[in-house]
Amino acid sequence: QLQACGGGLAQAGGSLRLSCVASGRTFSMAWFRQAPGKEREFITGIKRSGSSTSYADSVKGRFTISRDNAKNTVYLQMNSLKPEDTAVYYCAATVQATWGALASPVIYDSWGQGTLVTVSS
Repeated sequence: QLQACGGGLAQAGGSLRLSCVASGRTFSMAWFRQAPGKEREFITGIKRSGSSTSYADSVKGRFTISRDNAKNTVYLQMNSLKPEDTAVYYCAATVQATWGALASPVIYDSWGQGTLVTVSS
């Protein structure tokens, strides 16, 4: 199971940090988000080693994913927030090693409950 937290209200240009704790060992981990009326989209992902990451163009240079395997936790540092970043953010994880692309939602077999991020202009 995954438990995400850290969402809330931020002003445009501000920062928030999301955390997602897994109940057990995980391999690939990622963040997706879903804005009202839109489909869920991939934001960023990271392999267990931490050496391989992937970012959506919309967040590249503003968001940073990291993980602490000792704590079974993945983080999402969000800087330079924009109103269009407003969404429910979901963490996802695989419990087995996979060669699948980090951006592909089908490789993830565990999903968090989501945490709301609201960015005001």
